[in-house]
Amino acid sequence: MSAGTILVTGAAGFIGSHVAHLLLDRGDRVVGLDNLNDYYDPTLKEARLARLAPRSGFSFERVDVADGAALARVFKDHAIDRVVHLAAQAGVRYSMVNPMAYVEANVTGFTNILERCRHGGVRHLVYASTSSVYGSNTDMPFRVGQSCDHPLSFYAATKKANELMAHTYAAMFGLPCTGLRFFTVYGPWGRPDMALFLFTKAILAGEPIKVFNHGHHKRDFTYVDDIAGGVVASLDHVAQPNPQWSGAHPDPATSNVPWRLFNIGNGTPVELSRYIELIEENLGRKATRELLPLQPGDVPDTWADTTSLTQATGYRPGTPVEVGVKRFIDWYCEYYKVKR
Repeated sequence: MSAGTILVTGAAGFIGSHVAHLLLDRGDRVVGLDNLNDYYDPTLKEARLARLAPRSGFSFERVDVADGAALARVFKDHAIDRVVHLAAQAGVRYSMVNPMAYVEANVTGFTNILERCRHGGVRHLVYASTSSVYGSNTDMPFRVGQSCDHPLSFYAATKKANELMAHTYAAMFGLPCTGLRFFTVYGPWGRPDMALFLFTKAILAGEPIKVFNHGHHKRDFTYVDDIAGGVVASLDHVAQPNPQWSGAHPDPATSNVPWRLFNIGNGTPVELSRYIELIEENLGRKATRELLPLQPGDVPDTWADTTSLTQATGYRPGTPVEVGVKRFIDWYCEYYKVKR
């Protein structure tokens, strides 16, 4: 489904850059948007952008989604047909010390995106949510039909707010919206504040790694190419009202308006200690583990049920963690010129 121009916000980010490449690979025109902020080393963002910049069909706008006037100009200057909104303030723990950054990026910024999509006649808005919205839920695998009203971090609360905000725009203005709950994304060009990056860097430096919950919690680690594939598949299947939806027995994942939610996860939870073993195997070095209790805001386990994604789009994530970790280590050592 290749028509019109697709706006990818957060295009210099980890997931955004992979999505932009995938869209360009199939011939789409892509406008990438990013503010290149310094939440983590901007040189990594610039390196991702440098790989996109020369590609045919790609143009870039350095704009913050919280800047409504600048965002309006982007929509005016480009014939935006569909939007993949991945720009956000990420991170569970940072939301404990700087919540206003999340209000600005995730609430104000998302409102600006909704307004521009509404007024710009956008055919489909696909946006990133997170597995963190499941919060205190323990019934696994997590299903999009579950209630998610007990978030454990402010980051998760802002993402849950995005899902609700999108529903109102679908209801009031008929804007088709699809929210994607990502499960622990990892892979080449990843974020330096995430566990795989932190562990690899520390092990190579001979420094101890901090292993929370004594390594016993499980994560549904999802390879970035699987995430990108799910994003594009979702974008190609425009959200529709669910004709079976009932207000008497409301399904939290669909609606009688063009709005829906999907999980994108690997569907195979892996214990953190096993994840560390794979890093050690690929680096040929052992880690010194500093065992610590579970951090505030974290959940013990995650596990995605992706049935609805597959039924709606035909897409099924499935890169084994053994393959994904190796690809990340290979990229890391090449990018940072590390000898193993």
